[in-house]
Amino acid sequence: MKVIITLLIGMYLPIQLQAQSEIQHNHIFPLQGKHVHSSSIVECPNGDLLACWFHGSGERTADDVVVQGARLKKDSQKWSPVFLMADTPRFPDCNPVLFVDQKERLWLFWIAVRASAWEQSILKYRTSTDYQRPGAPKWNWQDIILLKPGDTFAETIEAAFKELITEEPMWAEYAPLYSTMIIEAAKDKAKRQTGWMTRTHPTVLPGGRILLPLYSDGYNVCLVAISDDDGQHWRASKPIVGLGPIQPSIVRKKDGTLVAYMRDSGNAPHLVLTSTSSDDGESWSPAIDTNIPNPGSSLEAIALKDGRWVMVFNDTEDGRHRLAAALSDDEGKTWKWKRYIGRSDNRQKSFGYPSLIQAEDGMLHLTYSYKEQGQATICHCMFRADWIK
Repeated sequence: MKVIITLLIGMYLPIQLQAQSEIQHNHIFPLQGKHVHSSSIVECPNGDLLACWFHGSGERTADDVVVQGARLKKDSQKWSPVFLMADTPRFPDCNPVLFVDQKERLWLFWIAVRASAWEQSILKYRTSTDYQRPGAPKWNWQDIILLKPGDTFAETIEAAFKELITEEPMWAEYAPLYSTMIIEAAKDKAKRQTGWMTRTHPTVLPGGRILLPLYSDGYNVCLVAISDDDGQHWRASKPIVGLGPIQPSIVRKKDGTLVAYMRDSGNAPHLVLTSTSSDDGESWSPAIDTNIPNPGSSLEAIALKDGRWVMVFNDTEDGRHRLAAALSDDEGKTWKWKRYIGRSDNRQKSFGYPSLIQAEDGMLHLTYSYKEQGQATICHCMFRADWIK
């Protein structure tokens, strides 16, 4: 009997270890010539996966851009045919984000770009309670989210710049300083009420508060749309101010502190920026550099069920030819382990804009934009966190 048990254990352990050390990749649809970008993935209550992205002949200047999606049925190996998720006729639809709330409603957030300008974008959403069947969700509600940052918006920006900018690198009598222009623009009520854009998943706090991370290319700052009534009403947090922080991804520590990690759209060094909130997202510290490289590309970080954190990001200061997953066991103080999702040392391939979730079974699911030789698709991969180690 002992021999049989030993043999069974010996047979089982390699299979278990192999399962932990593998990563599975597949394309949601074949490589094709259109621009496909900025995906988002979510797990449905029935175990299906839904993914979406924008598709068209360009981005903000291409009026044919729409939001597309596909479904991976639970236990299936093949994604469904692509279907339409959202289209604002004659306007580009970009940066979609999927979210399933505590009432098991599916949300799709995205932006419709006006005047071919990111800073003129309108933040839209639609919801569905009938989305766990083949094909596109049946949407039962659609609206826009209007935010009204008050005068503290400009005041917070001015105070943060005084802390962050000790000396402007250049000046000229005919060219106002960067910080001066942003502060003046922040006083404009119309400007600060438009152009807030989505990119990463919302965060739900233990009390039910929903935090929707947003950013502005007009101001190069971020803020959070806050809802305390399951998405019926939204209001703006104070801004996250820094030297080019955009596209925040929010993770919550065990002590309640919120940490936002952001893309660097500023000057060198090009590093992931970070900010913290100790009041459930109402206000944020000035964004400062980490030691994590960032080439001006989106990232996403999540807290796992076991307390560890995972971040997926381009670990370069120049280019999206490497996409890495990093693992932290001390809530982001250090990222001790890193492994590549994809890399192209000759820079012929591009990997970017990750969207990351942990499913109910503990598996990590990731979608990202993939390009090679003028062709593009959205890739999906799945792995256990221990694969990173």
